[in-house]
Amino acid sequence: MAFSVIVGSIGALNRDERHGLTQHIEVVGAVVVRGGLVLCAQRGPDGDLPFHWEFPGGKVEPGESPRDALLREIEEELGCRVTVGDQVERTTYAYVFGTVTLTTFWCELVSGEPSLTEHAELRWVVPAALPELDWAPADVPAVEAVRRALPG
Repeated sequence: MAFSVIVGSIGALNRDERHGLTQHIEVVGAVVVRGGLVLCAQRGPDGDLPFHWEFPGGKVEPGESPRDALLREIEEELGCRVTVGDQVERTTYAYVFGTVTLTTFWCELVSGEPSLTEHAELRWVVPAALPELDWAPADVPAVEAVRRALPG
């Protein structure tokens, strides 16, 4: 069952000295579960939200469905393949650099082993310990939904 949580200002353009007017950005994230553990990815030192944790994924390209974007992003970022299941959460959050709508999906690893290409660290975490990580704000509602849905 998917829950919708809206955080921040929706539909408003944000003004930022570095980026000028920013637009709305659609992104997707994979909640990959294996052996009762959840895959978490830590952002690197460069770019926005350095060292925050997130569910791996990325931007939805024009003309691309969210599920297709997630399949592509996981292959590009982690070098593995997943199947995309039901939606976990959809959250909109207004960051300084733009307004992001993040849609997360339950995913199952079907081939390959996740490897570091863009992230500083990958970690398999028990659901109860997910809130202990320093999550990107848009990911927090999905973290809570995952923690409620999974034992441990």
